[in-house]
Formats: sequence, C-alpha cells, structure tokens
Amino acid sequence: MSKITSTAGARSLSQLAAPLSGMIGRNFLSIDELSNEELRGLLDLSKQYKATYGKGSAIDPLEAPKPFTGKSVAMIFQKRSTRTRVSTETGCYLLGGHGLFLGPSDVQLGVNESMRDTACVLSGFNDIVLARVHGHSDIEELSEHATVPVINALSDKHHPLQTLADLMALEDHFGEMRGKTLAWVGDGNNVLHDLMMGCAKLGINVRIATPKGYECDADILEKTEALAKENGTADVFCTTVASDAVKGSDVIVTDTWVSMGQEDEYAKRVAEFDGYEVNSKLMAKANDGAVFLHCLPRHKEEVTDEVFYSDASLIFPEAENRMWTVMAVMAAQLGKY
Repeated sequence: MSKITSTAGARSLSQLAAPLSGMIGRNFLSIDELSNEELRGLLDLSKQYKATYGKGSAIDPLEAPKPFTGKSVAMIFQKRSTRTRVSTETGCYLLGGHGLFLGPSDVQLGVNESMRDTACVLSGFNDIVLARVHGHSDIEELSEHATVPVINALSDKHHPLQTLADLMALEDHFGEMRGKTLAWVGDGNNVLHDLMMGCAKLGINVRIATPKGYECDADILEKTEALAKENGTADVFCTTVASDAVKGSDVIVTDTWVSMGQEDEYAKRVAEFDGYEVNSKLMAKANDGAVFLHCLPRHKEEVTDEVFYSDASLIFPEAENRMWTVMAVMAAQLGKY
C-alpha cells in the first residue's frame, strides 16, 4: 500500500486531476470506496480550489474557471443542514453550475414516488444527485437506479464529505499528518465511521472513547483495523474512558450526542455521556499543540466555550472546507476541473 503525501502546491490542475480519473461517473457513498491515491487527489484538489476561489485569492471571480457551465446538481434533503446546503450550492455556483435544493416538501423519497422513479427522473434533469437521507439504504437505492453519479451527503451509516473537510483542516494546520494521533470522544456514529477509516488511510492513529452501548459499528471497526494494518498505523484503541483516549493525541474530535430524530432521548443520552464533555481539563491530557474539531451544530454539554472558541479550535476552517471538498468530489465525478 503506497503512502500518500500532499504535493498540491507543486502540481498543475491537470496533474492534480490525474489520480481522480477513475472517479468519473462513480458514486461517492463512503470514504473507504476511495483508493489512497483518490483520497490524496481529492484533498489536494480541494486545496487548489480554495486557493483559486477562496476569499484570499488574487484571481478575479469573473475570470476564474467555470468548468461546470451547463451542469446542475440535484440536492435532496430529508434532513436539514446549514453547511451541506450552503457549501454545495455555493460551490456549484463558483464552478459555473447550478445547485437545486429539494427539501422534504419538494421530494418525499419513497412516499409519493418510488425511490427508483425519483432517481430516474432526476438523472434526466441533472448531472449529479446529492442526497442527505435518514437511512443508508435510501442512498444505496438512489445510487442503484440513478444513471448519474450520486453523493452521500449524510446517512445514518456514513458521512464521507465531513471526513474530507476534517482531514483538509488538519493538513492545513499541521501539514503532514502521518504518525499523528486522533482521539474521538463521544457517540460512535456516522461521522466517526468515515473519519476513522479516512484517518487510517492517511496513516493517522485512531483512539476512540464511547460510552457503553454507543460503540461504532463492528463492521466499520473491522474495516478500519484492516486499513490501519495496510497503512502502518497503530491498532485502533477503544475505551469507555474519555481521558484514556485523549492521552497522547494530537487531535480531539466530538460530535452531537443527540442527533436529529433522537430528541426524545435527550435526557437519557446526556446522562450516559457524563464525563465526555471536551473541556480544558480534558484537552490538557492531549499532546502540546493539540487541536479540536466538531462538525457542528454543537450543543452546550458537548464542549465548553473555552475550548470551542479557543486558538486550538479548528471548527470554522473545518466548516468552510465542506465547500472546497464537495467541489472537488463533484469535479472528480464529472471529470470537469
């Protein structure tokens, strides 16, 4: 298994796109579907897009390339989201295309029209279908019947776009990440699933603390352990004690303890996550210079303001990177850079 090191600053756009040729026309449902080279290519292309289209760019927005001219993306949202909608819609516009928002009142997947029929209809109108769904089976069914590439913008099993944004934020901050250690403190959910596999691919050690009964899925842990072995990282460390996971780590990550649809479980979950708040005391157990990530939105019990708004927090660059990375994914699927 080849090691993957960023060389984005030293390559042309055509060179950056070369490792991504195999993604043209492909779906993107989870991070483990990517080869190491494709993961590296997406991260490097994302950085190039930030340099070209970002607010710090010296390039006139009117003069920037518009490779998506004449292209459109259908954006299906069974679940609301600030970052996913704004990043996709704005990113598509920056590349010259059009993002079409379809909320629950516009498209009721599998209710007034079958999933298969929706996939076929949207494939006739649009060049990509991006969907943020409840069950992972929904995104799988969409991708089975769509004749254009499908992007999983979140399901109950996977959140690959978030992982790309997280890894980009970490590389922007640290540079080379191989050999660094990331600690997850919280629910063993969809965000963790892709992040742990993505970390293993980049040679990042993974340490996980979850309360009993909130562990990550066994099949994802098995895949991550295999990826860790292939890429020469340490065995995945799992515990129920937050401070044990954080010890010796360079990155501390958490997520909401109560996801959409789990509001009735709020009191129960908050009680069972006692001791998992990310605060200065917990951060102090990590390595010097450790940073904090959270995919947002956050709730007050998950992380203190002292950490959330500190210099160690990368949450807002992390959020911005959702745009650069989804732009890279769409470009790779269309072969338009």
